[in-house]
Amino acid sequence: MEEKKFELKPAERVDDLQISGLGIIQESGRFCFGMDAVLLSGFARIRKGERVIDLGTGTGILPLLLYAKTEAEHFIGLEIQPESADMARRSVAGNNLTDKIDIVTGDIKEASSIFGKKQFNVVTSNPPYMVEMTGIKNPQEPKAIARHEILCNFDDIAREAKALLVQGGRFYLVHRPVRLPELFVTLKKYGLEPKRMRLIYPYADREPNMVLIEAIEGARPMLKIEKPLIVYDRNGNYSEEMVEEYKY
Repeated sequence: MEEKKFELKPAERVDDLQISGLGIIQESGRFCFGMDAVLLSGFARIRKGERVIDLGTGTGILPLLLYAKTEAEHFIGLEIQPESADMARRSVAGNNLTDKIDIVTGDIKEASSIFGKKQFNVVTSNPPYMVEMTGIKNPQEPKAIARHEILCNFDDIAREAKALLVQGGRFYLVHRPVRLPELFVTLKKYGLEPKRMRLIYPYADREPNMVLIEAIEGARPMLKIEKPLIVYDRNGNYSEEMVEEYKY
């Protein structure tokens, strides 16, 4: 086994991903990955030999987790912020995965121009949840860009996902339930048919705060709603399902 060596800059650290011995470089001043990325990596269905692209990869969490959980042939992470893309690249190199994962600095709105159309079996995205003028913007620009639709919106992401996917390809995303009507309308606008959906509840007696969606290019209408996932039990501990499925 090759020795792992991460190149770190000031204020950076390596977090243990608790899977396949992988680590990821993080820095508190930038957007650090959260539970939504972990849940999306477990929801996505990726087959052996497929090509996968993650739009807005941040510091590269989804390509790393999906590498550990699937037998895909190759992964690409597209990220517009050069500093985040650099961190992702160094995480890939530190894990000795440069032959399996490429990190590209670029704009989601130009993804199909960068990579070409119909090049991927799977597109994933953990996009900004908040429209530009809503919510409290983080004064730190990298975090604001990750959370608010400042540099792209969901229409941009759906359009490019459609262009990048082969016929019958799959698009997996995590988002906020309050935006479900808009998400479904936009997906269908671009011929991405919602086929699976799972709501995530922080507690059994609370409203859902995340939704996982699988949309298939060119598929016929028929939506399967999977059983909800409850993150915490009544005592504030991770639920049995979180422990068994996601190793929390």
